Amino acid sequence: MNQDYIVPDAWSIIEEGFEPERVESSESLFSLGNGAMGQRANFEEQYGGATFQGSYIGGVYYPDKTRVGWWKNGYPEYFAKVLNAPNWIGIDISVDGEPLDLAACREVKAFRRELNMKEGVYYRSFEATLKNGVEVAVEVTRFLSMEIDETGAIRYAVRPLNRKATIHMEPYLDGGITNEDTNWDDPFWEIQAVDSEGPRAYIKARTLKTHFNTCTFMHAALELDGDLLEIGAETLRTDTRIGHRYAVEVGEGQTLTLFKFGGYAADLNHPKDALRKAADQALDKVLAMGFDGLKQAQQDAWARIWEMSDITIEGDVRAQQGIRFNILHLNQTYTGRNSRLNIGPKGFTGEKYGGSTYWDTEAYCIPFYMATKDQQVARKLLKYRYNHLEKAIENARKLGFKNGAALYPMVTMNGEECHNEWEITFEEIHRNSAIAFAIFNYYRYTGDYSYIPEMGLEVLIGIARFWHQRASFSNLKKKYVILGVTGPNEYENNVNNNWYTNYSARWCIRWTLEQLAKVRDGYPEDYDRIIGITKLTPQETSGWKKVADNLYLPYSEEHRIYLQQDGFLDKELITVKDLDKKERPINQKWSWDRILRSPYIKQADTLQGFYFFEDDFTLDQLERHFDFYEPFTVHESSLSPCVHSIQAARLGRMEQAYTFYLRTSRLDLDDYNKEVHEGLHITSMAGTWMSIVEGFGGMRIVDDKLSFSPRIPRQWKSYSFKINFRHRIIKVTVAPDKTSFELDGKEEMSIRVNGKRVVLTPGKATTP
Repeated sequence: MNQDYIVPDAWSIIEEGFEPERVESSESLFSLGNGAMGQRANFEEQYGGATFQGSYIGGVYYPDKTRVGWWKNGYPEYFAKVLNAPNWIGIDISVDGEPLDLAACREVKAFRRELNMKEGVYYRSFEATLKNGVEVAVEVTRFLSMEIDETGAIRYAVRPLNRKATIHMEPYLDGGITNEDTNWDDPFWEIQAVDSEGPRAYIKARTLKTHFNTCTFMHAALELDGDLLEIGAETLRTDTRIGHRYAVEVGEGQTLTLFKFGGYAADLNHPKDALRKAADQALDKVLAMGFDGLKQAQQDAWARIWEMSDITIEGDVRAQQGIRFNILHLNQTYTGRNSRLNIGPKGFTGEKYGGSTYWDTEAYCIPFYMATKDQQVARKLLKYRYNHLEKAIENARKLGFKNGAALYPMVTMNGEECHNEWEITFEEIHRNSAIAFAIFNYYRYTGDYSYIPEMGLEVLIGIARFWHQRASFSNLKKKYVILGVTGPNEYENNVNNNWYTNYSARWCIRWTLEQLAKVRDGYPEDYDRIIGITKLTPQETSGWKKVADNLYLPYSEEHRIYLQQDGFLDKELITVKDLDKKERPINQKWSWDRILRSPYIKQADTLQGFYFFEDDFTLDQLERHFDFYEPFTVHESSLSPCVHSIQAARLGRMEQAYTFYLRTSRLDLDDYNKEVHEGLHITSMAGTWMSIVEGFGGMRIVDDKLSFSPRIPRQWKSYSFKINFRHRIIKVTVAPDKTSFELDGKEEMSIRVNGKRVVLTPGKATTP
């Protein structure tokens, strides 16, 4: 059974009642982020129960040495770990000498926490009876500032309920932290200085190996019943921790409130010898605004985000909560301000997957950021890959490829491959195609071709060279084949001729050849520069074309479908519905050997190709492939339900599309895969957005025009979304009996709705 303790609410994630066994899951679900840093929803006060402590700084990582039983040539030397950074949120509290610890209290009642998605603010409250009999009420407010993104703020209020008490509050910084995810239990941080000045404290720390320099900082102030307290504090210091301990006599019913501002200054953004100065400047800014002013700025910033990115659903609160939860975390993870950052699969909510960049960004995330922000944000994500081109060439060279062939990494922080499972590192090469498709998708949507001659064509050439060299000629088939790969379905390793890999490789080569001709004719200076850099020759491109025109695509005449890979029909084809439910999820119940021999599909594989390249196939072909492959799909990847929802909607199967939508939108809220305690599935959340906009809304680009074929689940009264298409904002509202469009701009705009031309007039709702 899935978890069901999150209260359905359109604008908030709410938990009521304290249950220790769900603390770690809630730490994930209520996580905060602002694009520059993030943190799990750990308690500020000490907690003696099971907890997964996590605070993270965007772009700061550690190269944890690869750990394998048998080293193979070409293995990455390290796995990049997102680092659990020094903790700035901590506040130790004792009441008449008894520590406040929810794991040790006699009773905890009226526990409630809320992540207000409209505001980007986290609230927590409870009443507790301590071991010494003192009853207290606690209210906490916390957020990470979108306005001043190196900072966050906490308001922590304690009120004795049954007698007066001496309350000690110790806001502290702690650099003595470790990662949950580590190969060798190495220390990742070197503490360089622990300092204090008045109500402020600082920990300077540097990562080992990568030598990122950071300054963790805090400033604290206290109020009693709203009046500022001018009291001294005892400074408590160790080699890795510093705190300021305040003692206050608090009467029964009075409220003692601690305001704590903290955060990180890092040498990603400042000179390493000026980090304390940068910390003080950040603190000066937030103190000038005050807690309430900073909170108002937070609410205003999120109002602007929601104005563009919100999707409204009328009549289905669980569906509404799900999509907003996904949109919230996408915006908490990546804001587009910094082209050196990207979107990790767990974002700032956990350490699994190393917190690095995967193909998920290009395959799933770019459409969301293109449509809900200015197109420059998506361009930065593409520039990120261009900046890593030399590393991609180096990655390919390590595996024996030559002449500038580029293999983009499966996992990376700086362009180097750092994934250390052989079946992924060496074989899941389809990720190269996602990079090329993202360039195509960006141009198709934005109309901005300039990226291709400026940067993209060099990337495409490197990728085409890789596919040309990776294919080999089969005398038996009289075709080029691609052997020993893992497709998107990671439940098949080391297979031959994965259809999605082969088809996307062919597409990459052909589209690259088209762009070479287009840049040659339209951008001759860029063309000459690129040919000079790459040393590309007509003989080489002729070889590319030969491979693309003769690449083998496995096909079953009996089933009239493309085969996922050569040996798929050799398997015992038992569908998922005939699996014992006690055996699910198979990735937690079965041996890997059994999984690899099974027909079960982790995520969309062949159907992923039908999603990317849908213009190449008829609706009848999609239906045949959907009907064949979906019954074998266990959807044990977070990236699977969204693609199936889009395809089901295109086929008009709205009940199935709706079921898949709920699964992708509430994947973490309902913990379908029993792993939310490890962190959230951030990149698949962009797929949830796609399920509505591309699935139900049917949004496509057809002949360089926006096109819609709207559908609506029977469970909904209406839904609406906005997209930013080539600097014009269009709002789409879909109801069972009509669809309306509103255009924000100065000029009329032509779109297609269900294949017919419709002209939109600014400021006027148009109902075709």
